[in-house]
Amino acid sequence: MLMSNSARPARLHYMANGFRVLSAGDHVACAVSGARIPLEDVRYWSVARQEAFATPEIASEALAPK
Repeated sequence: MLMSNSARPARLHYMANGFRVLSAGDHVACAVSGARIPLEDVRYWSVARQEAFATPEIASEALAPK
């Protein structure tokens, strides 16, 4: 029986120009807000932190020097 990936979080390895799927799923969680980000919508992440962000504003704030 094939299992659907819906509602299953993926594990990704974030690289400078993309990401590699380590564990299949249909979304990742935003590191700040916890919002579900469908894999096809993942656009903002930190390679150093290996975290995804839901919006450019969240990414900018999270990655800004403190």
